[in-house]
Amino acid sequence: MERLGRALRHTADGLPGQFWAIWTATLINRAGSFVVLFLAFYLTAERHFSPATAGAVVGLYGAGGAVGVTIGGYLTDRWGRRPTVLSALGTSSLLMVVLGLVDQPLAIAAAAAALGLAAEAARPPLGAMIADVVPDAGRMRAFSAYFWAVNLGFSAAAILAGFAAQAGYLLLFVLDAVTTAAAAILLVVKVPETRPVALPGAVEERGSLRAAVSDRVFLGFVVCNLLVALIMLQHMSMLPISMRADGLSSRTFGLVIALNGIIIVAGQFAVTRLLRDRHPTRVLAVSAVVMGLGFGLTAFAHTPVWYAATVAVWTLGEMLNAPSNAALLASLSPVSMRGRYQGLFSLSWQVASFAAPVLGGFVQQVAGGAALWLGCLGLGLVAGAWNLAAAPARQRRADALRASPVPAAPEPVAAPTPIAA
Repeated sequence: MERLGRALRHTADGLPGQFWAIWTATLINRAGSFVVLFLAFYLTAERHFSPATAGAVVGLYGAGGAVGVTIGGYLTDRWGRRPTVLSALGTSSLLMVVLGLVDQPLAIAAAAAALGLAAEAARPPLGAMIADVVPDAGRMRAFSAYFWAVNLGFSAAAILAGFAAQAGYLLLFVLDAVTTAAAAILLVVKVPETRPVALPGAVEERGSLRAAVSDRVFLGFVVCNLLVALIMLQHMSMLPISMRADGLSSRTFGLVIALNGIIIVAGQFAVTRLLRDRHPTRVLAVSAVVMGLGFGLTAFAHTPVWYAATVAVWTLGEMLNAPSNAALLASLSPVSMRGRYQGLFSLSWQVASFAAPVLGGFVQQVAGGAALWLGCLGLGLVAGAWNLAAAPARQRRADALRASPVPAAPEPVAAPTPIAA
């Protein structure tokens, strides 16, 4: 605990108070993130959907999220970070209750898609807020701390939800709605608008996503991340279904998947210090291979211990991936288009949120679980090679953006505060 405390203080040093408000709101929200985590279990156990149908509904959440991050990214730059994130969180809080109450298949599908749109629209403004308030030199530390909060909340949610589901799945939807609303209230109180003000000489890019889509270096980064996301998101769709097919309960799934968050909480800051002087793209190459290996080993898992071992392996890859991905995203994004670049990058995750359960369900049903999990290993190897090949071009792009004039941060900017804030 003392070592963890020292690592936490080192990571927190000098980060601004607005960042810690965002960090705390994220922790509250993620601690109640029951709905998406247990949606596949809910649909198969409570609503008696087939694995393929459940995968399709989970995929509709991802399809709605794809629309949500695109709209959220545009509104983040044009309307503002604060109103965009508050609208997204408030709407998703209401829709979580709706999804828990409806019982007709078409209504469930529509509610899942609408919830995906609202909930995922919060991603671009939150990412842009952190990039706005944290200087470039502190972003790797900031995104590591942010990722730590996400997983501390996730591990708590996985354990609590596994037990709470025994009392009825509706409770999960209500608790998720309450924590989402609480996160929005905290942001209202603690975080003013962070969108930078244009300076003379700065290039202010307006309009559609055309500029981001035409940025070949960035677009390659997004597509490569899509491959990794197709692997990673199997833990939300096909992993619970595979465990249920092996006769394991929702509580066992909750305990096994909670290991992911526990390992990250225990080790993320040590990993951050290890990565401090590493090139993000090379770290991403290693992480893709490790994640592919972890999910590939799931082909041989049939007991809780084996499943836990596979989770431990791909969690290490995730710990390498998340802060490096976020820092590289910030360095490849023009300041005046952070929202749209965040939105386009988040779109890769939302496309995967739709494609991963749909493709995973199809492959598992047609070719079997072994083909699905070994296919994840293959995708990891491809993504690792892609990242290595793209490293020089990404570095040139980041250097060019760093040398260009940038907008000024809005006033006032909160003074640095300790993590206890």
